[in-house]
Amino acid sequence: MRKNKLLYILFALSLLSILGFSYVSDFSERSPIISCRQWGFYSSKGEKYYTHPEKIVLKPWLGPHNVYGMFKIPAGYRNDFFFTVTIDKTEIYCGVMKEAHRKFAEGVNAKPGYYLIKGLFNTRVAIGLILQGKGDQLKQPQNWKVGYINKE
Repeated sequence: MRKNKLLYILFALSLLSILGFSYVSDFSERSPIISCRQWGFYSSKGEKYYTHPEKIVLKPWLGPHNVYGMFKIPAGYRNDFFFTVTIDKTEIYCGVMKEAHRKFAEGVNAKPGYYLIKGLFNTRVAIGLILQGKGDQLKQPQNWKVGYINKE
């Protein structure tokens, strides 16, 4: 009888461990909210330039990767790893640049001497801003910006 109780306790502990681990791993796989870390931005001895997106897609209800901006960067220049979105001139959020050096993407053509790169913005943050009534500010290209420097 005592052996059966021990087996039931070990089984229950094992089951709880597996369930706990699966919960924690599911939680950690969710996309993180990008914080504006200094390592995501280039510092340059030369001049640093900034650009705004040519196109902004704001469709968070379609799921992840449906809030983004398409930026044009001149050839021979390197863009930051992060871009910023400024709301109400005081709230600054960061998104991550996706490596996609193309001439045409998402209905945007790059002029000769430029390439396109997609900046992904966190879907949960976008939904939160829309629910706060700041969706119109999120659609404004002047609120999004990415920096770039000369590769040399």
